[in-house]
Amino acid sequence: MRRLFPLPAPPVPTPDTGNAEVGAVGPVDRPWTPAELAQAYAYPAADDPVRAGRPGWLRANMVSSLDGAAHHEGRSQPLSGDADMRIFGVLRALADAVVVGAETVRQEGYRPARAREVFAAHRAAADQGPAPAIAVVTAGLGLDFTLPLFTAPVVPTLVLTGAGAPADRVAAARAAGAEVLFAGEGVGVDPARVAGVLAERGHTRLLTEGGPRLLGQFAAAGALDEMCLSLAPVVAVGDAPRIMNGPAVPVPERFALASVLEEDGFLFTRYRRT
Repeated sequence: MRRLFPLPAPPVPTPDTGNAEVGAVGPVDRPWTPAELAQAYAYPAADDPVRAGRPGWLRANMVSSLDGAAHHEGRSQPLSGDADMRIFGVLRALADAVVVGAETVRQEGYRPARAREVFAAHRAAADQGPAPAIAVVTAGLGLDFTLPLFTAPVVPTLVLTGAGAPADRVAAARAAGAEVLFAGEGVGVDPARVAGVLAERGHTRLLTEGGPRLLGQFAAAGALDEMCLSLAPVVAVGDAPRIMNGPAVPVPERFALASVLEEDGFLFTRYRRT
C-alpha cells in the first residue's frame, strides 16, 4: 500500500552540509500495519472544530466499480479485494457503532461484528467495548430475529426505527435481545436524528456501510460527515445503483479530499465535509 495524498513534506537541507536529509518524498509501496491504518483513519477528536455543533461523526464506507456500480448482483463482495477488506476491518474496529439499512442486512447476510485481538488495546484506551454495535435502520422491522446478528452478538444489536413502527415487531426485536431505539416520529427513521439518538447511548464514532438508499438519505439530510470510497479497478455494467440512491439535494454539497491510498489498483479515498 502507498499514500498518494497527502504526500510527506520534502526533505530539507541540513545546516552543516547543505545536503537534503534522506527521506521518502514520493509514495512508498509497502505493507501497512493495522496500527498505521488505524492512525490514517482516526476519527476527529471530540474537541476538533470540524465536529463543532454535531453530536457525533458519521462516516460512510462504500466500494464502487469504475463504472459507478455499488454492487454486483446484489452484493458488494465481488467488487472488493484484500486491501479493501483490511480497511473495512479497520474502519469497523475504530467505530462505536456500525449503522446499516435492513435491506443490506438481508442482502449481505450480516453477522455480528467481531472482537479483534489486534485492536483490543486500542478500543480499551478509547473507552470502547470489545466490538462495535450493529445498528439496523428499519421501518417495518422485517428482519429474521433468529439470526446470529440478534441472538449471538458480542454487544447487543441496536434496531433504529420510528415511534410508529409495528408494535408486534418491536416486541419481537426486544424479545430476541435487540435494543430498539426510536429516531423518528412516524413509521420510519429520520436520518437527521440518528447520530443524536446514538450519541445518547455513548456512540459518537459512527460508521455506515449503506446501502445506497440509506446513504442517500443521510447525505440529503446533511448528516454525512465523511465519505470513505474504495474505487475498484473493475467494470460491472448491469443496472446496479450508485453508492447513493436517494432524494436530490437543492445544491450539491462539497466535500474536501482528506487522503488517497492505493494498493493493487484500488484507490482508497477519504473525503470530509468542508
